[in-house]
Amino acid sequence: MNTEIEQSMLGLPGIMKGLEQFYMVTRVDSEGSIIYVNKNFLETSRWTPKRVIGKSFWQMFADTEKNQEQAYSIWKYVSSGKTWFGTVEKITRSGESYYVNMIAIPFMKTENQPISVTFLELDITADVQLRDKLQQIAFIDFETGLMSRHKLEVTVNEAIDEGKHFSFVYITIDHYYTLKDLQTYESEKELIKSFINRLKRFFQDNPIARVGVNEFVVLSPFGDWYVQGFHQFLEQQPIYIDNTALPLSVSGGIVRYPEDQQTFNHLMKVALAATKDIVENGGGKITSLSPESHKELNRRAIIDRKLLIALNHHNLQVVYQPLFDVASGEVNMYEALVRWEDDELGFITPDELIPIAEENGLIHEIGTFVLEEAAKLATDWDKKGHPVSISVNSSVREFSNSRMRDKIIEILRVTGCPANRLQLEITEKFAFQAEEEQSIVQQMTELQDVGIEFTLDDFGTGYASFRYMQHLPISKIKIDKLFIQSLMTQSKTQQLVEGMIRFGKSMGLYVVAEGVETEGQFELLISMGVDAIQGYYIGIPLTAESITFE
Repeated sequence: MNTEIEQSMLGLPGIMKGLEQFYMVTRVDSEGSIIYVNKNFLETSRWTPKRVIGKSFWQMFADTEKNQEQAYSIWKYVSSGKTWFGTVEKITRSGESYYVNMIAIPFMKTENQPISVTFLELDITADVQLRDKLQQIAFIDFETGLMSRHKLEVTVNEAIDEGKHFSFVYITIDHYYTLKDLQTYESEKELIKSFINRLKRFFQDNPIARVGVNEFVVLSPFGDWYVQGFHQFLEQQPIYIDNTALPLSVSGGIVRYPEDQQTFNHLMKVALAATKDIVENGGGKITSLSPESHKELNRRAIIDRKLLIALNHHNLQVVYQPLFDVASGEVNMYEALVRWEDDELGFITPDELIPIAEENGLIHEIGTFVLEEAAKLATDWDKKGHPVSISVNSSVREFSNSRMRDKIIEILRVTGCPANRLQLEITEKFAFQAEEEQSIVQQMTELQDVGIEFTLDDFGTGYASFRYMQHLPISKIKIDKLFIQSLMTQSKTQQLVEGMIRFGKSMGLYVVAEGVETEGQFELLISMGVDAIQGYYIGIPLTAESITFE
């Protein structure tokens, strides 16, 4: 079939002429034989019209199983009358690869029989080569030639998919920065180079990655006894810098797959925790996690894994702990607390749940859930003539989202909750970061303007608490339960708590003491002038259905 017939079949000769200026164009007949190519195709593929006309569509693909399978897949797709689009590896006349984004457009004679197929192609070889180069850089630590952390994750996941058993060994050089300060730049490089040389010699062909300046991971099939022998090997093979032997030791954690953990992230977390335990206890050892720590981390891993399911299945619950206002002698506020009880895990406290949710990013979903439940309840109480407020704990991760203010206002609008019935509690960690991010302060100020109050929780346990009062829209502070626990036994604690209360009042703040469990604590705090009291002495957290008003 000649070019004129093809053009008339397309019905858009002018458009095709325009496309040929930018695309490589190839047309094949119903058997897949090439009947037309344009100048752009010839320049890129280095074919000549005489050599390429009459060749089959499949001969433009590399003679590999993968590429031939793709070619047959494309032909089968267009033969059914469908337009195909995707990235294709093709070969030049001399056998070199080049890459194109291809659109294959069939022109059908019958339902399953094309008259011809037109291929429009854009050369993306430079982009693919750049991507491959960047991927190679990402896979290799430039300074040492070891695997990068990204390549380590890929390698671990491949080993997991293949069902291999291995030890994930995290190793850090003890007192590295002290050693570094004693070295010149060149001798520092020699230190790392010599250490890696010993890693490779001891662990032979095991994969090794550099995951930090002085931190490495080895994937080894050997047991703990072999890995721990690396210490003795370092003693027998000391590193000399400027003819002086360095007093080098290492700390490390060993985690086994699949006995200990089953994912890359959990292997890394547990190995890091094991290493941290060793370093905090003097270092100089490579060992597995202690049974107690291992049990704790296993529990965290299960919580991490099951949390999204719990959210989707509405297994989380909000309970409310009362706060007693001294001036009125009544409970005028409840704090909303998230609870989760699981058949396998048992009871999960907010202290366990929230840090994990902050790590895995689900804190936003949990925060929204608690805010919505609290706003609905506060609205219900307000309509029934009970002017009681509810406070909700907020995370700095939530407020790092610039739309947090909008989300809260939208929740108030949808639920019909008056703004002054909802309060937000922030920690000193939150306050510390908020000072550095003007967008967070701005959102807090705008929420305060519509009637929402902020409380600084855990007061006295963070950094430079007094400074927050100058910059953040805080109207209340909560003295941390840590101080209340020793209130009756430590005279200095009494003086400190009394000083906190006086300070808060001097700043015009409403002062709350949390964690109050005894009558003695209650009476003493009232005598000190505290504004409100929260704790089991006042009342335990209750479900919304359990709360009644006289």
